[in-house]
Amino acid sequence: MLESPSRRALLRAGIITTVAAPLVARAAPAWPTKPVRIICAFPAGGITDAYARVYGEYISQKSGQTVVVENRAGAGGGLGAQALLSAPDDGHTLMITISSTMLGNRVMYKSLPYNPDKDFAFLAMMSTGHLPLVVQKSIGVRNLAEFVDYARKNRVSFGSYAAGSFAHIAGFELNRRFNLDMTIVHYRGEAPMWQDLLTGSSQAAVGSYSAAKGVLDAGAGVAIAVPTTKRMKTLPDVPTFTEQGLTDKVFDLMSWAGFFGKASMPPDMVEAISGLMVEAGKTERIQRLIATFGIDEAAQDHRAFRHIYETEGPIWLDNLNKLGITPN
Repeated sequence: MLESPSRRALLRAGIITTVAAPLVARAAPAWPTKPVRIICAFPAGGITDAYARVYGEYISQKSGQTVVVENRAGAGGGLGAQALLSAPDDGHTLMITISSTMLGNRVMYKSLPYNPDKDFAFLAMMSTGHLPLVVQKSIGVRNLAEFVDYARKNRVSFGSYAAGSFAHIAGFELNRRFNLDMTIVHYRGEAPMWQDLLTGSSQAAVGSYSAAKGVLDAGAGVAIAVPTTKRMKTLPDVPTFTEQGLTDKVFDLMSWAGFFGKASMPPDMVEAISGLMVEAGKTERIQRLIATFGIDEAAQDHRAFRHIYETEGPIWLDNLNKLGITPN
């Protein structure tokens, strides 16, 4: 059958193709089309694992596909990163890890078997919680100025949950900024660190609100500063570092967990997965979870994730390099 003159005219003018192309570009990809594997680069029981499971369950509920969480802990998240890189290029293997895998490991290790900037697609980012500075109640200080004054006159053991952590950076920077001589003690995780503060073996520590809650509820510790742009909902009476005069960005760095795919993941798939994560973060279950951990924000999309990584990452690295850590 012959084409009508009107259709031939439209084709010559390019109107049909220019209208149709955007419609195709906006079509959502079919994802997932088979079971999804989420590699959690840290052990079961922590917030990273909790995120892997609740966001994974949402994907399963929405898609009808099975989602399996596989914990591949070790090397500061490096084993999980390697597992993702060896996965098929089909977009059905994701990884969740924390900032140290992409930033801190560059300082902690002489070389990495992955390139944090080039090997991964950034999908969605979640806060792992703000990290308040808590002091032993017995030292009798209620704010940062009083703590600095105390540390000038007394020996202070300052707890850090790991070398190269935000706690390590904060303690180091307080020493440098105020010419203090606090001893920064690195623990294997938060539990023994808060136990020492509870018993009075240490005078200060920085760590997650959820882990510190026992010390705070027992009245053995007092939160005196939080590294946030605005006060935490769970600690509304505790001023930020910024409010107390420390306006340098190092005292406002965000600790995060992030979902990643392989760098080969198509942009429309990145968009689809990112959108699902943001959608999941608005659900009642995930809102309850983050409230338990004292976290105020749920998932942010891939654009926000990339922006924070590119703007805050250099600040992390600059301050990590100042710590003088000998890489493994």
